[in-house]
Amino acid sequence: MKWKIGLGIITVFVIMAIFAPLLSKYEPNRTVNLPYQPPSSEHWLGTDRMGRDILSQVFYGARLSLTIGISTGLIMTAIATVVGMISGYYGGLVDRILSTITDIFLVIPGLPLMIVISSYMRVRGPLMVILVIAFTSWGSGARIIRAQMLSLRNREFTLAAKVIGENNLYTIFVELLPNMLSLTASIFFSSVLYAIIGEASLSFLGLSDVSKITWGTMLYWAQNANALLNGMWYWVLAPGLCIVLLGTAFALISFSIDEITNPRLRSK
Repeated sequence: MKWKIGLGIITVFVIMAIFAPLLSKYEPNRTVNLPYQPPSSEHWLGTDRMGRDILSQVFYGARLSLTIGISTGLIMTAIATVVGMISGYYGGLVDRILSTITDIFLVIPGLPLMIVISSYMRVRGPLMVILVIAFTSWGSGARIIRAQMLSLRNREFTLAAKVIGENNLYTIFVELLPNMLSLTASIFFSSVLYAIIGEASLSFLGLSDVSKITWGTMLYWAQNANALLNGMWYWVLAPGLCIVLLGTAFALISFSIDEITNPRLRSK
């Protein structure tokens, strides 16, 4: 049931992102009315300090927020899978080196590290946000994959592949990877959740390209305009609620995959 709810929420946001031009009455960057207009039949969520329609920004913001979240999740999962599988399969010196690198990224707090790196970036934009989050946050996934690989490398089919002379990389990514698809899927959804929150955090702090429309940059401009102090709670609530709902959806799917792959977590 959890995955159905999560998938339903994600589907709504995907539709919102794809059909943003059809759902929006106005261009998101175009001044369409006086600034700071309250919600009305013409502007359901009012206008911001530049007179732009907030609802249109929410629709268009879904595009870049989803793109950043999914792209970052894919990169994080790919790095975690490659590092974790190679580390667990080879063992020895290779495992010690990769495990040490993984431990470094696990020990350093993720958000402060992202803030420090982003603050020194001269070029800011969605691509930089994706790379910063992905290359600083893959450690926990790699640790999980490594633990599973330590179990799989001594299974009969792995030993059989070694006996017949299969290449190590072929054994890892062709013979063993299919047995980890459910685990990597869970890591992917968890990574997307982390990426969405990470992007919103960096954008809220002004460490991304705030000229681009995402839910995070909407919160940045709302905070700059003292939206809550000026009674414009809807300017903060709209993107904030979208982030919470989308994050909840990915979390529900991740929990559901965990329950399927781990019988001890299944509801009785």
